[in-house]
Amino acid sequence: MQSFLPSRLALAVALIVAAPLSAQKVSEEQAAATAAAALDAAPVFDGHNDAPGQLRSRQNNQINAFDFTDTMDEHDHVGGDDGAMHTDLVRLKKGKVGAQFWSVYVPHNANEPAAIQQTIEQIDVTKRLIAKNPETMRYALTADEVETAMREGKIASLLGMEGGYSIGSSLAVLRQFHAMGARYMTLTHNSNIPWADAATDAPLHGGLTEFGKDVVREMNRLGMLVDLSHVSEDTMMDALDVAQAPVIFSHSGARGVTPHPRNVPDAVLARLPQNGGVVMVVALPRFINEDIRQWDARRAGELARMRAVHLGNPAAATKAMEAWLAANPEPKSTITDVADHIDHIRKVAGVEHIGIGGDYDGMPIGPVGMEDVSGYPALFTELAKRGYSQAELEMIASRNILRVMRAAEAYAASVADMAPIETLISPAAAR
Repeated sequence: MQSFLPSRLALAVALIVAAPLSAQKVSEEQAAATAAAALDAAPVFDGHNDAPGQLRSRQNNQINAFDFTDTMDEHDHVGGDDGAMHTDLVRLKKGKVGAQFWSVYVPHNANEPAAIQQTIEQIDVTKRLIAKNPETMRYALTADEVETAMREGKIASLLGMEGGYSIGSSLAVLRQFHAMGARYMTLTHNSNIPWADAATDAPLHGGLTEFGKDVVREMNRLGMLVDLSHVSEDTMMDALDVAQAPVIFSHSGARGVTPHPRNVPDAVLARLPQNGGVVMVVALPRFINEDIRQWDARRAGELARMRAVHLGNPAAATKAMEAWLAANPEPKSTITDVADHIDHIRKVAGVEHIGIGGDYDGMPIGPVGMEDVSGYPALFTELAKRGYSQAELEMIASRNILRVMRAAEAYAASVADMAPIETLISPAAAR
């Protein structure tokens, strides 16, 4: 059976003959046709979806009676505390999603044994969700298995861990999570951990500790993707110094467009061609739209001011904030914001280093036009309007991340005789 992946030569020729973005003028109809052809040939391989977390918070992981076919049934809108999930089988199909890294995330927990248990529970519920939907979903561990599932019209379903606290500062636990099916791990979440600094916490280690560097080495040895979303710039640089296989950013934007600390700085983007990794561009509005980020800062400042002005009268402070919010509505993010981040990464690192990592069901709602997982065709139409060729769109949709997976698998195979690393975290680092 012939692979849906074209040869490298065919991709190279397609990219060479493609006109520069600035020289192309593409109609809406042409762009939609190009996007549709690209997604038919190479469906979206999304790097990060938090539906398993929704199963925990909404269903308490009790899913025997849960129907993942259409989660809009009992809701009149998407997102929020009383809204529908962003994800279900109907909308994944509409969104042309052919492969998904499901995040087996648990909230940051300094009690690492508890985090280990919770992560195992999330692996369990995700595997059970996949097994409940065999006509639509297919559990996958390798790039070949992803490609086969996509060819057969299934949603290839992989597990990605988010937050290195889930391994309990133990390489043995890391190895067992890999054996359970985890195929990437985000080194941190929002807070520092005993061996790595996060992007949104005060620096503690200056990047990775020596144990943290061994975590990266052991992940490479296993063939497990090192995910650098959420980590500090120093941690990114340390990981790139150590990594022997391509890294990923499973759900991040470009700091050169929106200077949020969760995004990837240009100095790191410039190193991706040498490493071979990919930034899977996020759709979370606060990461991709600077107006929203600045509005958040103003809102926080106004809230502090109102609490000081109305000291001892929280009801008055609340009423004043309601008036401020009515006069200062939150800005909106749109599909063009996502495309702007893709444009920037293309400029700095190259189209070979771009993927898609929406972060759906891990945020209140996506950008206008991409509120849920069904919106990916609209994004690819926007990119086609900007002059991206079909070959480039296919690379962004899934070919780049498949290449990265294969490279990680190939490195692991090349060191199959290497003994497992047995480093213990130092007592000083654990404090």
